Amino acid sequence: MISRSKTSPEHVEVRVLRQAAPQQRSYWERFRVAYEPDMNVISVLQRIAARPRTADGQDVTPVAWDCNCLEEVCGACTMVVNGRVRQSCSALVDRLLEENPAEIELRPMTKFPVLRDLMVDRSRLFRALEKVKAWVPVDSYHDMGAGPRQSPEAQQESYPYSQCMSCGCCLDACPQYRKIELIQRDDETDEQFAARQAATYDRNFVGPHAIAQAILFNQNPTGQMNADERVEALTAPGGVQVCGNAQNCVSVCPKEIPLTTAIAQAGRAATVHSIKRWFDR
Repeated sequence: MISRSKTSPEHVEVRVLRQAAPQQRSYWERFRVAYEPDMNVISVLQRIAARPRTADGQDVTPVAWDCNCLEEVCGACTMVVNGRVRQSCSALVDRLLEENPAEIELRPMTKFPVLRDLMVDRSRLFRALEKVKAWVPVDSYHDMGAGPRQSPEAQQESYPYSQCMSCGCCLDACPQYRKIELIQRDDETDEQFAARQAATYDRNFVGPHAIAQAILFNQNPTGQMNADERVEALTAPGGVQVCGNAQNCVSVCPKEIPLTTAIAQAGRAATVHSIKRWFDR
């Protein structure tokens, strides 16, 4: 239950770190929004978009941000709020004012290239899921009957990993996950550019989200047929060996996914896989 003071503020001061375009210089702008009960950060940004005027009376362009479901399911509205990466749809103004009564500070995520204002390019996040083959491949869509059975205990163990919404909170908090600027396109074909982009991303840490998803699909009875391919990806450059066990990912995950457990399972699987590969030489 949210505790409110007896005298609610008339206005909420909001400070937003803005950026007009990729690789442009960022700058701060301050806005003043009329306080309403039960507001979240998205509703604050909506009020600013409806009347984009700074606190000192200057008319400006509306602040750009990402959002979709507004109920902490899609993961699109991740940003740094009051110095902590989180979902802005579930970041309630009353709680934020308890953290800092003076103002609410909004920044884009720090590990992804900024497209504009609070919008970032998260394609590298999804590229990591492709690298570890975070899916169950199918040969066809014909009815092939029931698949392998999975015990309730195994389902219960895997379920937390299935709640991942690829929001990027764990990546933004991870000290091993380094920021990479947008790759500039040269005079090249679409295939050449995609290959160069993939090579750039693949050299860097895949991140705890991809590791957890690899474990999720390796635990699936059908997904186990490709388990070696996923573990091979986790032992490649940028794999699980890069993790420094800072455990920041667990502390910021909005779904409380046991990411460090998944990393430990992945490390064990990678060790066994490497030993087997050495004896198979």
